[in-house]
Order: sequence, then structure tokens, then C-alpha cells
Amino acid sequence: MSRIAILEKDKCQPKKCNYACISYCPGVRMEEDTIVISEEDKKPLISEELCSGCGICVNRCVFNAIDIINLPEELTEEPIHRYGQNSFELFGMPTIKEGSVVGLLGPNGIGKSTILNILSGQIIPNFGNYEEENSWDNVIEHFKGSQLQNYFKKLSNNDLKIAYKPQMVDQLPKVVKGKVSELLKGVDERNKMDDVIEKLELSSTLDRELKNLSGGELQRIAIAATILRDADFYYIDEPTSWLDVKQRLNSVEVIRDLTEENRSVLVIEHDLATLDAMSDYVHVMYGEEGGYGVVSKLRGVRVGINAYINGFLNEENIRIRKQPIEFEIRPPSELIDSETITNYTDFHKKYDNFELTVDKGEINQSQVITAFGPNGIGKTTYAKILAGVVEPDSGEVEDEIKIAYKPQYILSDFEGTVQDFLYMYAKGYGTNVFNTDIAKPFDLNKILDKQVSKLSGGELQRLATAVTISQDADVYLLDEPTAFLDVEQRLKVAKAIKHIVLRDDTSAIIIDHDIVFIDYISDRAMVFYGEPSSKGHATAPINLRDAMNKFLSDVEITFRRDKETNRPRVNKTDSYLDREQKEKGEYYYLEE
Repeated sequence: MSRIAILEKDKCQPKKCNYACISYCPGVRMEEDTIVISEEDKKPLISEELCSGCGICVNRCVFNAIDIINLPEELTEEPIHRYGQNSFELFGMPTIKEGSVVGLLGPNGIGKSTILNILSGQIIPNFGNYEEENSWDNVIEHFKGSQLQNYFKKLSNNDLKIAYKPQMVDQLPKVVKGKVSELLKGVDERNKMDDVIEKLELSSTLDRELKNLSGGELQRIAIAATILRDADFYYIDEPTSWLDVKQRLNSVEVIRDLTEENRSVLVIEHDLATLDAMSDYVHVMYGEEGGYGVVSKLRGVRVGINAYINGFLNEENIRIRKQPIEFEIRPPSELIDSETITNYTDFHKKYDNFELTVDKGEINQSQVITAFGPNGIGKTTYAKILAGVVEPDSGEVEDEIKIAYKPQYILSDFEGTVQDFLYMYAKGYGTNVFNTDIAKPFDLNKILDKQVSKLSGGELQRLATAVTISQDADVYLLDEPTAFLDVEQRLKVAKAIKHIVLRDDTSAIIIDHDIVFIDYISDRAMVFYGEPSSKGHATAPINLRDAMNKFLSDVEITFRRDKETNRPRVNKTDSYLDREQKEKGEYYYLEE
């Protein structure tokens, strides 16, 4: 069996362990050059041809820097790209269909961004030969007879126009200065600026400086700036982070408008409901994070998402997950025999340009309450009042409870590693309970030696949420814990939160916009409505179904259940099912 040896050089500290991996390697002791010392950086290099896969070096490495991955037997072809010896490998490339939106669905760290870099010309694929720089002529020859041959030929000759929306939109103000209107006018090559501004609801931002915008506003502006360009191919990386449900579906509309002009779109998205509504086809990707990634065959969007949820790819005969993801046929009902942790009266908070009114409610043990509604409607203000960060102008909150609070935007200016951060701030770090209930589901062991200041958005999100739910608290307040997480991570986080809430008879209030995540985790829900950035009103925590019907009726969106997996799916506006559900007042889904 072929295998990949992964060595994370940032973690490897051979002087501190005296090259334990080399000392204990059976191959080295039998005088085979299974592990040698690199002349360049004096760190180990593992021969994948001689490695037997015994795993001794993995177990002996105290820094978790080594991983030996056995590749599936089906992977007999050469990789599309490899970053170096003992580094990540990518197998396969997606199909780009003219006039269609193709989605990439899979975990973080398995090559989706590498694919975008290759297709945009930032990386020339080396087909596994990382020691020599490849040429576009070799790439064109490699893909001879396929759709990608002509694509790479045009790309190498600069005959393709490409528009690219990056993942980390919060970096936009660092590279672009000035007002929003100036940016959008400068990129409006399709003369669609007015239409896009209206659909993405950007009118109120036009005269504002980019540096003064929220994450959701920056996301919509990044989408607008990308699709306003006159391009042949559009590559869009995670367009829904920080967006509310209506804004996500508005983004779906403007992205799908590109296909009416026969333009091609490749999108990376982790919100299953949005990906479903946006894409015509999907490629499911699987592999090992940081080790290798495989692009599966092209599938219709419904078939592809269901295959991902079921964890089995029929055509390839590959199981990508031990268990399928299971959704409730109906939302969880309100728990009856549940003691009250705290309650609050009607309360009100007024700022210069915004005011929030909240109906009285109670928070019960062993329940997860989700809060949803448009951006700028007061959800974060509610969280801060409940957490004691902000005082209400009228009304009161029971103050004899402990609240652990994770804000929406996370600062990463901590100087030190993730392990240092956990030692300082995580309750119970290092215990068996912490390792089982938090470290494992949040995949913290994979990032222990990374500097906190250099974590990706998803890694930082996992760390912040994990530290929050490790605290001794009566209520965990989590503001958008799914931002930048992939589908697998979102559902792992959901399970971990529910487990801790049930284990300790506590409660969690979660502000989020991912309908699939909300459906998966909620016991009850709160609806925020009103006029964004002006006036907000919050209901008490109520039954999830009632809350969803209230919220979705306000934004005029209906959902149905997929018959195979029971996952929530968006109905197309004015479709038969959309009209039927609206007539019956069942916006969430019809009763069976």
C-alpha cells in the first residue's frame, strides 16, 4: 500500500528530543535510509518508499509533528500537485461546466484552496515532482483530451479573465482604502452596479469607509466586487460567513445571475442549505487534513450533498465517514420536565441610532436555545446584556448565574501557542474529561503548537468556542460559533455543546445563521425582527418550529425536508412547494 509521510516542520524540534524518530525507526536500525536528516534545516525526512507504516516514529514524536497516512488503494494515479517531501498531496481536479455553478464540498485542509490557486494560475501543478519547476506546456500535455487542456492553454496565454473572492474578507480594508462606492465603481466592468447594490442591500454602505464596516458588510461588498468584474470564470471562497439567512439567499441570487450570461462559477461553501440553493453540481472532497485530498466525480447537487451526508460515495465505492449525519424528522419539541436556570423581565436598551426590546423569557437546564434574525437587529446586544457586559435601560436579568461568553469577532493578539493559551484560559485543560469532551471534538491537538496569532479563521473559532464551553458556567453564550468551520466541524461542535449542556445541566444560547446547524442543535429558539440598524425586537425562547415559521415568514423564504436525509432544503421562490407552504403558513416544512 502506498502512503504519505507528513512532517510539520513548524512543530518538529529535533534538538529537544535528540531525533527520537530516527533512533526508534526499525528501518534505520536495519541500515536502510528510512529516515535521514535534511542538510537544509537539520530536520528529519521520511522515505515513503522504504517506510513500512509501523507508526513507531509517530508515537515517539512528543511534538505530534509526524503522521503516516496510508492512501486508499484506489489512488493509483499520480497526484495533481505536491508541496514537497513529507507534504500535502492533491489528487484530481474539478470539472468546470460552462454556464453552471459547481460547488466544492468537504473538510478544511484537504486542498480546496490549492485547487483555486491552480485554476487561477497562482500555482503550476507539478504532478508530484516537487523538486523541479513545471511548465504550462507540460500541464497542457498532461490534460490532453480533457476539458482542462483547453482551459490551461488559455490560462497560460493570458486569454482567460478570472475573478476571485478570497475567504478572509476581514483583510479587505488592509489592502483597499476609501469608500465603498469608489471600490465598486472601479470594478464595475459588467455595468451591473445598481442592480447588485439593490440585491445585496448595500445602499447604506456606499458613502462609508471600508475600515468602518462590519464583517457581514465586508462579505457582501467582496461578493459584489467579484461578480461585477467581466470574467470568464469566477472563483468564490466561502461567500456566506457573517451573513444572515436572507443575505445568504440574496448572494445566491446574484451569483446564479452569472450563469444566465453563460459564465462559469466554482464555489467553496460549508452552509449546506446555501450550497444546495446556489449550485448545479458538486464535487465531494475527502482525504486527511493536511495530508492528502481527493476530488470525487461530479454529481448533481442534491445527489452529491446526500452522498456527503450519508458518508458513502457509491460510484467510487468509498466510505468517507464511519456514520451518516442524521437529522430529526421534526424539530426537537420544547422540553417539559426542565428546571429554570434563570429568567428575565421585558427589557429595553437604546443607543443613539438603535434600540432593542426583548420579551420576558426563561432559560432552562439541559437546553440549547438558538437566536436568529437579520444582521444589525440586536442579537449581539442581547448577548452582551445577558452576559453583563452591557446594562439595559429598563428591565432586569437575574444576576446570580455564571455566564461564559464568546463574542462574534475574536481577537488573536495573544503572544504564544495554542497550548499556552489553553493552559492559561481553559478550565480543566489536560484532564481526561477535557480531552474527551472538548479537545477531541474540536481537533485541538492538531493545532497545539501553532501560534495563536497565526491561526486560520476556523482554527481560531474552534479554540475560542472550546475555551468558552470549558468554563464553569450556568449559561454558555456563543455568538456565531460556526463562522469559517466546515460541515464536519460544525456538527462536531454541535454534538460537543449538546453533550456538555446535558452532562452538566446547564444551558447554551447560540446566535447563528446556518439553518442546518440550527436545525441540528436547537431545543428552543428566539426570533429577532424589526428594522436592521434601527430597531429590533426579540421574542422569548419558544418552540423551534414556531420560531422558524415566524422568522421565515418575515423574510418570505420556505424550507422543505429532503426525503432521503431529512436535511433542510430551500424552496425555489414561487415554485409549487413554495406557494403551497406559504398558503398553509408552514414556512419551515410541511407536516408529513
